[in-house]
Amino acid sequence: MTAVENDADVIVVGAGPGGSATAYHLARHGVRVLLLEKTEFPREKVCGDGLTPRAVRQLIRMGVDTSPEAGWLHNRGLRVIGGGVRLELDWPDLASFPNYGLVRTRLDFDDLLAKRAVSAGADLRTSVNVIGPVLDDNGRVIGVEAETGPDKAPATFHAPLVVAADGVSGRFPLALGLAKREDRPIGVAVRRYYRSEVRHDDDYLESWLELRAKGTGELLPGYGWIFGLGDGRVNVGLGILNSSSAFGKTNYRRLLTDWLANTPPEWGMTDEANAEGPTLGAALPMGFNRVPHYTRGVMLVGDSGGMVNPFNGEGIAYAMESGELAAEVAAQALARPAGAERERALMAYPQELRTRFGGYYRLGGIFVKLIGRPEVMRVATKHGMPHPTLMRFVLKLLANLTDPRGGDAMDRVINAMTRVAPAV
Repeated sequence: MTAVENDADVIVVGAGPGGSATAYHLARHGVRVLLLEKTEFPREKVCGDGLTPRAVRQLIRMGVDTSPEAGWLHNRGLRVIGGGVRLELDWPDLASFPNYGLVRTRLDFDDLLAKRAVSAGADLRTSVNVIGPVLDDNGRVIGVEAETGPDKAPATFHAPLVVAADGVSGRFPLALGLAKREDRPIGVAVRRYYRSEVRHDDDYLESWLELRAKGTGELLPGYGWIFGLGDGRVNVGLGILNSSSAFGKTNYRRLLTDWLANTPPEWGMTDEANAEGPTLGAALPMGFNRVPHYTRGVMLVGDSGGMVNPFNGEGIAYAMESGELAAEVAAQALARPAGAERERALMAYPQELRTRFGGYYRLGGIFVKLIGRPEVMRVATKHGMPHPTLMRFVLKLLANLTDPRGGDAMDRVINAMTRVAPAV
């Protein structure tokens, strides 16, 4: 094959949190990076809009101002409701993570992160829909085919390395034959915005472990959330895991309406006039449900590589964290000659992902199977919720917030559990 002129050192497909974080850290390492986004900013994304301290840490590492003056709503922790108990759990005080969470809509959030990538030196191009890889004679990816602009003009971009950060759809890895693994957990979430003067300004993210129908009190499938946005609105949603018998057999939008009908009228969530926009849904690819995370010149980041936390459905923190790791590995690899030496460096990426998250995600897969059984969930809620110390342990486990060295007894137990669990 004739040698081609590269448009960049790395092409990043998708400018969501994972892609923008990758591009930012690559540019900071002095790597020429081309960030391709199929839409225009600002743009909507289906999400709970809540960020745990794990995600906040990644924002700080990208130099983002997370102060209230910069438009962020801070929260102190998680409010858990279930089994007749209402428990407020503050985020733990740790050396490794800040002690606050944030809320911000994806309309603002993704735009802000893309601008951070550009400020670091990344070349962002929007309205570029990547449709597949460009392969060399050995089947290695050396670029991407795309359609650009409203007229979908064909374009080809070349780079020695491509990062797929194209989200749940994973169209780019699918084009390489990397399908989702059916033995890994997956969830479905729906959410809607409501105007609510009563609930919009909240110090806690709120999680509902039990959803009840109005009138009958019937237990509905799934788990809900109410996150105040601080601007007169709330983000309200629910999720169902594929370990539930209701998965794939339920009208999720109607389920959300049935649950909200049981909330107090003054909250504003029972009145359609208070709703802003439709109820939208998205899949949650969990526990490394697409692998390998590096192959033939392509690295998978975030949802594209199934990196959503099975314990709590959090994806943004892991998208940004995997993006930073991918950038570090790519920078090291590109400093080596093309060939076996560079490939050896690139293989550090999937190995480090397994070391960081493999055991934890394995535990998460077990957790998903257990809570998919209503009788197990009832017992856990009834006997666990009344014990604040136990619930603080559960919060640390579910949010993956521990100090890796030192820390308290809870940290040491959780860290030991993730070390001995076989990596997924």
